[in-house]
Amino acid sequence: MELWRRAANPWGQEVLIGVSWDLMWSAVVAAVVFLVGHAVWVKTRPAEEHAAPAPGAARGLPEKIERHSMSSRVFHWTMSVAMLVLLVTAFVPVMGLQFPWLTVHWVAGVVLIATIVYHVIRSIGWQDFGSMFQLGVSEGIATIKHVLSPKAPPPPKAGKYPFDHRMYHHVIVVVSLAAMITGALMMVRIDTPLWSPNPYLFGDSTWGIMYVVHGLSGVLLIVLVAAHIYMAIRPEKRWITWSMIRGWIDREHYLEHFDPDKWVVTGEGSPPVERGTGALADSAVTTRRED
Repeated sequence: MELWRRAANPWGQEVLIGVSWDLMWSAVVAAVVFLVGHAVWVKTRPAEEHAAPAPGAARGLPEKIERHSMSSRVFHWTMSVAMLVLLVTAFVPVMGLQFPWLTVHWVAGVVLIATIVYHVIRSIGWQDFGSMFQLGVSEGIATIKHVLSPKAPPPPKAGKYPFDHRMYHHVIVVVSLAAMITGALMMVRIDTPLWSPNPYLFGDSTWGIMYVVHGLSGVLLIVLVAAHIYMAIRPEKRWITWSMIRGWIDREHYLEHFDPDKWVVTGEGSPPVERGTGALADSAVTTRRED
């Protein structure tokens, strides 16, 4: 299996022009293997029993606890659509389906870059930016042990963002940034209503490296996006997906999955309290907050 594609430039030099299409099919196979493997793994594991909340734990908690604000949900779904459009327009043409994919691709790329820039600014300026980047080594070790053996004790309850959510976030941030930076630079080669093409901004070897990094990022995103969608539609995870649609989770799921000392829910009329991971929830769904 070839990893890269090469071609001769006008001067007869062999330069990189992108990743091999074999990698795309390898990513599709890897995604299918992961999805099937995980489904079998879940099916064969004994049912897990969650510890009952302490008596009186629900006292003062609202029935609906806000998890995602409206702006966060709009950002998430806009970014999701842009990402799916980018993947489709990047790889479907390889299968022989012809349409104006280049224009759709770069427009979706601009939308994705705009949403990410908005998210970064908002996260740094108005949210607890560091909460997503806490490593939680002991939590991670306990999570891995429990994944490897059902006999291992379950990991401690997390704050708003469990260990696996944080790790997925870190990976997709790196991969997405690589795709966006190289994609933004590659756009100077195409003719758009916003600028004229300039294919001579970099040399052929530099362009080749960009093509490869961009292609590898896209291949990895096939697996990452497939895994994300699969987890979102699993029956035991749908309550998380619904929270990204309607903005809140119910009190029972909050007590079952989260540590109130790490994700603090304030009582009605009380100001938001920051503690631990910095993930907050207000007393009512209608209360304005930044999550």
